[in-house]
Amino acid sequence: MLSTPVPVPELRPGWAAEPKWDGFRALVSVDAGRVTLRSRRGTEMLPAFPEIGAGSAQLPDATAMDGELVVWDAAGRLAFEQLQNRLQRRGAGAARAAGKWPAHFVAFDLLRLSSTDTTSWPYRRRRAALESVFAARQLSAPWTLCPSTTEASVVREWLTWASVGMEGVVFKRLTEAYRPSARGWQKYKVRETSEAIIGAVTGPLAAPRTLLLGRYDTQGRLQYVGRTTTLAQAAGAAVAGLLAPGPGGHPWTGWSFSAGWGSQEKLNVTLVEPELVVEVSVDVARDAAGRWRHPARWHRARPDLSPTDIPHLTSPPS
Repeated sequence: MLSTPVPVPELRPGWAAEPKWDGFRALVSVDAGRVTLRSRRGTEMLPAFPEIGAGSAQLPDATAMDGELVVWDAAGRLAFEQLQNRLQRRGAGAARAAGKWPAHFVAFDLLRLSSTDTTSWPYRRRRAALESVFAARQLSAPWTLCPSTTEASVVREWLTWASVGMEGVVFKRLTEAYRPSARGWQKYKVRETSEAIIGAVTGPLAAPRTLLLGRYDTQGRLQYVGRTTTLAQAAGAAVAGLLAPGPGGHPWTGWSFSAGWGSQEKLNVTLVEPELVVEVSVDVARDAAGRWRHPARWHRARPDLSPTDIPHLTSPPS
């Protein structure tokens, strides 16, 4: 079941809310000892996460759950980059990675219970059954029960959890059945505005399509922090008039940039003088180096600010 974005985190009567985790959406099922762990696209992930298979002995047979596969670091922050690094490992390499960066399955829905199809049950009943499974079986790692609430005050508290990698909240109607592929749920993602320095652009300098953004680290080096979504024509024209071609000795000379998180595609970029500050809207998902994992949304140019006014790049708080 899928979700539709909403602009405000309003918990309405008749709805429940759950935290939105920064991980891989996954379905896990156990049938006569055979364990399946599939991604949203149907990719089999169990070879990369053997600890999920080993933990399946805790589950009742003929049972299936929907949830999020996550990795926490030692500080208790979600470490998406470590989760992603584990995806291609197999055999002994996967086992070593499981020991160093163990994954957890955060269960938020119950699709089948001891051969009974529960998808037609309302969310309220599915949630109660899921909680009963965790309590009766005393499930422990790698299984984690996703919190759920009908209290608006709890939702407001969750929205302060950005420092540990919680991306927002998901809202689910208490009376709704589980409908595969339907967008019956709603999601609110925490976003914030931040300033960064334009170091390069894609597209022509006179009409840039996207902006490659940077911040200086504590050693005075301009580090790449992320890229914007495609600019509207008016925004591209406005920023183009404030850009100058990159000078010789640009700090990003010789660098290559991927088209997106985890993508092998390389961008064709034009370096610019790293002097224009812009304000962008970003969500809270960061990698261990503090880079934004998702594209930033253009907000406005800040020619009134100097690059020295921008805070240094730091890793996410622990």
